[in-house]
Amino acid sequence: MRFGILGPLRVGGGEATVTAGRDRTVLAMLLLRAGRVVPIEELVDAVWEESPPATARAQLQTCVSRLRQRLAVLRLPPETIVTDPIGYGIRVDPADLDAEVFARGVEAARAAVAAGQPTEARAHYRAALALWRGPALSGIASRSVRRRAQALDEQRLAVLEECVDVQLRLRQAADLIDELTESVDRHPLRERLRGQLMLALSAVGRQADALGVYREGRRIYAEELGIEPGAALQELHQRVLAGDLALGGPESLVTVPIRSLPRAISDFTGRQQTVSRLVKEIEEDGVRIQLIDGMAGSGKTTLAVHVAAALGDHYPDAQLFIDLHGHSERTPVPPGAAVAALLRQLGVPAERVPLELDDRLALWRSELAGRRALVVLDNAATADQVAPLLPNGPDCLVLITSRRRLVGLDEGRPSSLPVLDREEAVELLGRVAGEERVAAEPEAAAEVARRCGYLPLAIRLAGARLAHRPRWRVADLAGRLVTGSGPLAELAAGQRSVGQAFALSYAQVSPAAQRLFRLLGLHPGARFDSRVAAALGDVGLPLAEDLLDELVDAHLAEEVEPGRYRLHDLIREYGRTLLSAPERAAERREALARLLDHHLHVTVAIARTFEAAGSRKTLPAGAPERGDLVEAAAAEGRPWFEENLAALTVLVRLAEEEGFPERCWQLARACWRLNFDGGHLDELIETHTIGLRVAQRVGDDMAVASMLNYLSSAYYRLARFPEAIRLMEMALDLRRRLGLRSEVLSTLWNLGVSYAVNGDYRQGMARFDEALRLVRGLNDAGELTNLQNNLCMALLAWGRYEKALHIGRLHLLLARQTRDLRQTSHALGHLGMIRHRMGDAAPARRLLRVALHLKRQLGNRYGEGEVLNEVGMLEREDGRPERAAALHRDALVAMTEVGDRIGQCASRNLLALAIRDQGDVASALDLHRRVLADATRMGARYEQARALDGIARCLRDTDPDAARSHWTRSLALLRQIESPDQHEVERLLSDLD
Repeated sequence: MRFGILGPLRVGGGEATVTAGRDRTVLAMLLLRAGRVVPIEELVDAVWEESPPATARAQLQTCVSRLRQRLAVLRLPPETIVTDPIGYGIRVDPADLDAEVFARGVEAARAAVAAGQPTEARAHYRAALALWRGPALSGIASRSVRRRAQALDEQRLAVLEECVDVQLRLRQAADLIDELTESVDRHPLRERLRGQLMLALSAVGRQADALGVYREGRRIYAEELGIEPGAALQELHQRVLAGDLALGGPESLVTVPIRSLPRAISDFTGRQQTVSRLVKEIEEDGVRIQLIDGMAGSGKTTLAVHVAAALGDHYPDAQLFIDLHGHSERTPVPPGAAVAALLRQLGVPAERVPLELDDRLALWRSELAGRRALVVLDNAATADQVAPLLPNGPDCLVLITSRRRLVGLDEGRPSSLPVLDREEAVELLGRVAGEERVAAEPEAAAEVARRCGYLPLAIRLAGARLAHRPRWRVADLAGRLVTGSGPLAELAAGQRSVGQAFALSYAQVSPAAQRLFRLLGLHPGARFDSRVAAALGDVGLPLAEDLLDELVDAHLAEEVEPGRYRLHDLIREYGRTLLSAPERAAERREALARLLDHHLHVTVAIARTFEAAGSRKTLPAGAPERGDLVEAAAAEGRPWFEENLAALTVLVRLAEEEGFPERCWQLARACWRLNFDGGHLDELIETHTIGLRVAQRVGDDMAVASMLNYLSSAYYRLARFPEAIRLMEMALDLRRRLGLRSEVLSTLWNLGVSYAVNGDYRQGMARFDEALRLVRGLNDAGELTNLQNNLCMALLAWGRYEKALHIGRLHLLLARQTRDLRQTSHALGHLGMIRHRMGDAAPARRLLRVALHLKRQLGNRYGEGEVLNEVGMLEREDGRPERAAALHRDALVAMTEVGDRIGQCASRNLLALAIRDQGDVASALDLHRRVLADATRMGARYEQARALDGIARCLRDTDPDAARSHWTRSLALLRQIESPDQHEVERLLSDLD
């Protein structure tokens, strides 16, 4: 063997071949974790402990370099020590490390014991023990090394005790007395060794000496620990006194260690990191009680058994397991019955188990006091059920699993078990259903795992269905999970089902918590807050929070952050099935009405802070059922809306499906401004299309007109101007027939802008003229500011700068008078753009700077992008193309976020100009061409013309003919839409000639 750690460090046959203290510590750490990478942080801690120098990593590299050189001298290959991004490792053949040879010898010995071959077992045990040359890694003072070395020393003592058991059965007591006497002197608190010495002395007729060993032990236990010897040692003492000692009897200490753990499943998947973490915490942090909780089906028991198996060598005296039936169809096992069963596992005869609970518990603690035992208390119901079962012995470990968080225990480190990640879930499916079968359909397998919510029990049941249906494709099961009778119905095999597992957890919570859980299944979002729960349950907020805590403790809900909760997909599905029972129809409809009411009024309250004064009048009115909850939620503002965006969209669909037509279109309308400004155009189109359909179905023309008007805004933002104009003309016709003068006005100015950006300025101005005549009769400042805003924008695009400047100033004056911050930001931005076009750069910069600040303050990303582009143009004109390019990139990000395709084309065209000015003509040319393709596809004539102009500028010096062709096409488009840019293109064409 080339390496030895079972004693002083030995390398290449000599104990002093590595002499430097730090090098010895590093090598010891690597050998203790042979075959694995030891992180640099652990090595640094081992070498320098609490005070590593700043150069620790560099010094560590030097240590490793010296070790490699030393190993090379010993003719060991250079790759023996390997480098990894996270640390270092050592590659050692098992036959070259004494600790590995020891472990294999012990395995062989234990196998011989199990096979009933004691002579062979003794030979293997003795060969393994002969490898020890003293305490593991003696002479190395590092605390990290010593902690791990002590674990090896513990293993040696446990193996010695097992070997002595075998030799006592082989009647070799005389050969053991000296060795046992020395071992007991070195380890006086080990009851098992003391009992074995008593047995050996008794076997050779030295009962008086055996009694003396007991008396000495009793004195030491009293002085050192303040306790009496354990029950087993006391019983052995009585038998020595009585002269009634039969070696190998069922009640003696000469027994094979107790192993009552269930078999670890062979397809254990996806929890290796969790197992490693728990083992490390127990080994290094001294954890005595480990709590493992998690939702039904998350694999708590399997995990506990694997952790127990990984730690088995540290607890050689007993490894016990009991199912407490805390969440099963059976009644939970009471503490008295549980401790009786555990005592029987320890070998205590039934007649010795006391009748009284306190006496039983006293005997249980006495039996474990001197043992290194591991106890798995599985499926616990409550803290009260397990608290009496916790041993007092310092060398015992208890693993407790439960579907509830056992917050009532005074000690214990909790660990909540999450679901598997995607890769782990697919791997588990493959192990159950067949790896080749799953690998052949990776997308379908991933979908099955997703539909199972990555829950181990659900995945096992899904895999079992596939395994028993060889003709099914994985895609067939994925389809059934979507379109069949529901995932819970599909995820069942024999007597096991996911729904049944959830039912047991559901039965453990209070009736009030059960009701809230059922109602929470209605919420369609990924997350919800306690106010939503209070609204659904129609209870006070404090009570809702208490009930949520109860559901969280039972793992029927998860608190993802303070005050924010979610339900696992399958648990939500289970809650929905409970609420779908016919007798709960009224409960369900009333709760859904409360859910819609809450979300509608919160959204309205937030929207009022962002909408212009004129458009606020079309927001749904009325008082909410729970104003206290609405006010608190609305105070969060836009973040609340963004967090609940998906839920709000689904709620609009639910309102249609469940027969709440008014709530349907009202909720769509309430979400409009926040969806529009936030760039959630898909959601805007979906909700308003649904709202339009419902309003048409019930014949509510006012609602129909509202849905048409706001639906058109999404098509406008997407540059689908003909569709937007068509919808607005329909809305205008309806609002005229209904006599809605204010709404007619807003539709007219929106039409004016839409015609203008589509290049039909004259048609747009006709709509603005009609709107101006109408607004004078309304005498409404809010409506007038909206009209001025849109008119100024259209005049600016048309190149009518003097008139645009006049309207813009009136707009700013009125916006400041009405203290409308949003309109003020619009007016300042437009005035800055107008002054820029008119050649007044300095005032333009001042106006744009203030407008940018306001738009950012208001969260108006589209407006922010517009202003950034304008400032970027000023920077480029002033000879700062690098700064201009950065601004246009920021503008592009903003336009992309809000989904404005025209704005994206504008930003990219301007960015290309700045890139060209930086000297990168090829990149600018490529970008202009991409914009041309996108703008042509959308029918955006102005941005097509700008892209053609940009391409011509890039080609002017290298291909004048191509440049002329592109400028000619650009000029034709600009003339079609009467753009003022046509004059610049005419000049460039003239210069080219």
